[in-house]
Amino acid sequence: MKLALHTRVLIGFLVGTIGGALAFWWTQHGGDAAWVNAFVETIAQPAGQLFLKFLKMLVLPLMFSALVVGVTEIGDIASLGRVGLRMLINIVIVTSIAIAVGLIVINLIQPGVGFDPAIRDSLLAANSASAHEITATKPSLSGVKIILGIVPDNPIKAAADGDFLAVMFFAVMLGIALVLRQTPATATFRGTVQGLLDLVMKLMELIIRLTPYAVAALMFSLTARFGTDILGRLGLYALSVILAITIHMFIVLPLWVRFFGGMSPALFFRGSEEAILTAFSTASSTGTLPTTLKVAEENLKLPPQIARFVLTIGASANHHGTALFEGLTTLFLAQCFGVDLSIGQQVIVVGLCIVGSIGTAGVPAGSLPVIAVILGYLHLPPEGIGIILGVDRFLDMCRTALNVTGDLATAVVVSKGSGDIAVPLASH
Repeated sequence: MKLALHTRVLIGFLVGTIGGALAFWWTQHGGDAAWVNAFVETIAQPAGQLFLKFLKMLVLPLMFSALVVGVTEIGDIASLGRVGLRMLINIVIVTSIAIAVGLIVINLIQPGVGFDPAIRDSLLAANSASAHEITATKPSLSGVKIILGIVPDNPIKAAADGDFLAVMFFAVMLGIALVLRQTPATATFRGTVQGLLDLVMKLMELIIRLTPYAVAALMFSLTARFGTDILGRLGLYALSVILAITIHMFIVLPLWVRFFGGMSPALFFRGSEEAILTAFSTASSTGTLPTTLKVAEENLKLPPQIARFVLTIGASANHHGTALFEGLTTLFLAQCFGVDLSIGQQVIVVGLCIVGSIGTAGVPAGSLPVIAVILGYLHLPPEGIGIILGVDRFLDMCRTALNVTGDLATAVVVSKGSGDIAVPLASH
């Protein structure tokens, strides 16, 4: 019997993790580390990176064509406005809940209180170069600047620079124009964009078949180098992050999906499994977008126009895991430096994290520059992010899985509330 793709992805995940852990154990007990490193650097890691490059190759044309077609399929500006408003309200509310969960967990556990200054300073020194490189990037947390930045001066330049929010804005505006101006010429253009979307979806279908092997390669590379104990001396902090992510992912989102989306949580997670595992392995929500769209339409049976609109925007603007991580990590680093943030300051952190998560790139480690800026706002040293760099790779994988799960949950809830949309939500 041919196994379902999500089952093969899970098998690849387990095979890669176990194989990498065994390789790590072997090198720690007298095995040839050079051979393992050579295998990782010449086979496993390049194979995983090649898969990621294939996915990222499709992201821009997929975002553009899916949004244009999705807007035109919604059919009228009033319906589009209602869908967009529902999505925005859901993003703000549930992202705020995610940040609150992170702040509650970090205030209860307080892993940074009494943190050994010697260990803190050694971590800062060991990661000073990487921290300096991250803090050199200064993303804006000004709402006005983010709004102005969404409107591109040059859409082609925005595409070349990987400015996905600006490209998405242009695509939405183009879709609105196609709805408002219906002529033979615009119908031809819409057919061309639909053709581009069909071709990209076909390429996506072919590339996604490689997912089990890519996931195995990525997980082998990670565990062969660091072992399963990659949390090290920051174990309590890392466990705090994982606990907060677990609460939001397996308690908050299932309740949200059940009561506001009308879908069984078991069905939701079973249908989303492939995308969640891909997100965890790649640590990139934008890179996972092709898989996310596939499971939304094929497994969860969401209306294509709603799924394309919500998930495409969500990949760049709906980051529950990132917002949770940014708030929790900011408070942890404040604890490490002996700074007790007041309730008012923590409320400011919530606001900054909401804005920061919207502007955060959906790529590995995209939240670290935002954390550095938030630390600056609180008069803490931005270089403090060097303390958590040793465990960030694993935590990045966890929060990306939550980001993608949150995107899919948002699509379910928005689809449920879109009774004015012509294509009905499939029975669950």
